[in-house]
Amino acid sequence: MRILMAGAGATGGYFGARLAQAGQDVTFLVRARRYQQLQANGLVLQTPAGTETLQPQLAQASTLTGHYDLIIVTVKSFALDPLMDDIAPAVGPDTLIMPILNGIRHIATLQQRFGDDKVIGGLCKINATLGDKGEVVQMTPLHQLLYGALDGNNDARLQRVDAALRVSQVDTLFSENIMDELWEKWLLLSTLGAVCCLARGNTQQILTSRGGEALLQGIFAEILSVITAEGYQPRPAVTARIYELLNNPSTPMTSSMYRDLTQGFDIEADQVIGDLLLRAKRNGLATPLLNAVDVNLQVYLQQR
Repeated sequence: MRILMAGAGATGGYFGARLAQAGQDVTFLVRARRYQQLQANGLVLQTPAGTETLQPQLAQASTLTGHYDLIIVTVKSFALDPLMDDIAPAVGPDTLIMPILNGIRHIATLQQRFGDDKVIGGLCKINATLGDKGEVVQMTPLHQLLYGALDGNNDARLQRVDAALRVSQVDTLFSENIMDELWEKWLLLSTLGAVCCLARGNTQQILTSRGGEALLQGIFAEILSVITAEGYQPRPAVTARIYELLNNPSTPMTSSMYRDLTQGFDIEADQVIGDLLLRAKRNGLATPLLNAVDVNLQVYLQQR
């Protein structure tokens, strides 16, 4: 299977490297600066088990040739529009596109551009970031890749994707209900991002502060009400586990959006929080805590 990994940041770099190491034909689509960095240093993985370096197959938008069987989209959500132009020449009649992005809105965006039958559901679970020299730093052993047809019909095309992905050195789940998985990841990451960005700290600092647990509980409840109104069928055992994970003062956690914010980078405010507010409004839901988070993030973006 010919795979195009659109992006070679922490997520794309890690999972693309694991697929390449498993013998898959993987090409990384990157911008000029990242291209030069990877050409010079290779793709470096720093994991809890040690450091690994590989020489990846690289392409830039101007050098893409031929169609790919699978395009895995791993860029930040705010970079999706220009990326769609970049990958368009690589999309053929049988190409499948699997986005691994935060939130949900990107699915409709990709479907509108390339067609409903081209887009499948995907998400990852990994604690990773890019180091100062462009190395992929995996902070914990967690490395899960989940995927499946958005309508639950995992036909022969999806079976081929599963066969290619599950041979890698990561934990994979070929899901028959990927939409629930996507809703639940959004619940986790948006709650985590909201509390960390609003309080400007990690969950340990927040939960050991006066009113911190009430803040977490309130934001979690607002987000759960929004995604339920949008079609998520709550799985109580799963949502309870998500809340328990977040509400643990002994384990400090931060979101990627918070880490980007503290470094002065662009953030996925519209995709992670703003989209929730739009959905809340069309369902007539009051979300005052989410509104406070959104104002906070908009002010940050104005000040960048």
